[in-house]
Amino acid sequence: MNAPVTQLTGDAIAVEQLQFCYRCGPAVLDIPRWSVPRGGRVFLRGPSGSGKSTLLNLLAGILAAQSHLEVLGQPLDALSGRRRDRFRARHIGVVFQQFNLIPYLSVLDNLRLAAHFGNSSGDVRSRSTELVARLKLDEHLLERRAEQLSVGQQQRVAIARALINRPRLLLVDEPTSALDPEARDAFVQLLMRSYRDVENTLVFVSHDMALARHFSMVADMRELNRAWKTESTDAC
Repeated sequence: MNAPVTQLTGDAIAVEQLQFCYRCGPAVLDIPRWSVPRGGRVFLRGPSGSGKSTLLNLLAGILAAQSHLEVLGQPLDALSGRRRDRFRARHIGVVFQQFNLIPYLSVLDNLRLAAHFGNSSGDVRSRSTELVARLKLDEHLLERRAEQLSVGQQQRVAIARALINRPRLLLVDEPTSALDPEARDAFVQLLMRSYRDVENTLVFVSHDMALARHFSMVADMRELNRAWKTESTDAC
């Protein structure tokens, strides 16, 4: 069973004076303050280069925060890389832009691997069957290798993998860029239905403002990120 999260604040995400730069170059993120309440549904927009993916990688603990960043009550800046990985596996789901499924493994084995790293208890096959049915996929696809799936099927399997450990925070990074408008809307609606518990928090990153209508909150990186507003910033 997943270890309980100690909630230090009432927010799912709490950022204060968050700064980040790569290899001691100019700061790419400089966010004075930002918070997302538990159960929030956030559409995070911004043009290319505005820091969307960097912020998402910090929230997921893939990148190490250089200042205060609290996720689900846990200050990520206080954790080592290994402990961030463990925390992410247990409490955060991530849907990557490129899906990142292991191509030679079956769908079920991709889900089992995610469950293993998340230390999930219970019958993983039953949970996988439940998820693929909820995502409108045939159960027989569980035995098919990921590389044999269509792009749309891989997209849904990526959602199932992100949800297999019942995460309280789901981070979605522009997975609809290759879809037509009708398919994009259908995808977001499916995602919302699959992740609808009132305690669950969703951050959906995209530059496509047509999708913003599905979300109760909209955040713009051009307003959040002071580094975007300045032509030159201090080095690390």
